[in-house]
Amino acid sequence: MGSWDTGPFDNDTAADFANALDNAEPEACETLIRGVLIRTIDATGYLGEADEAVAAAALIAAQCPEGEPVDTPYGPETPTPIFPTALRALADEALACIVGDDAESASNWVAQEDWKQWQAMLTRLRAVLAPPPPSFALFDIQP
Repeated sequence: MGSWDTGPFDNDTAADFANALDNAEPEACETLIRGVLIRTIDATGYLGEADEAVAAAALIAAQCPEGEPVDTPYGPETPTPIFPTALRALADEALACIVGDDAESASNWVAQEDWKQWQAMLTRLRAVLAPPPPSFALFDIQP
């Protein structure tokens, strides 16, 4: 993996994914993103598209109320279309698979501190993508 920093697009694979999104028709972007998330969720063993899934999750999270914009020269140059909110759950599930693959994820980093920053970034993305807790009582229990 050619990584130069710990952001979601700071590696060769994610930067190539951004280029693929730039080259796709706007309506195909959702299909590309959904596909990489589903393949990551369904993967057994090595998570071959983890970098693309993180980049996709960052793009989805950027459209969430608490999300940070993807502001990097390595991300897509063309604005992405508004994604359906259902992609949030897929992105969170894909990130859960990546976070749960500690041994493989950690082996990609030379410096332990970089791996910790990567993990912190994944945690922030998951916090934004996670559905908000219900704001109403599920049960009205009377004493």
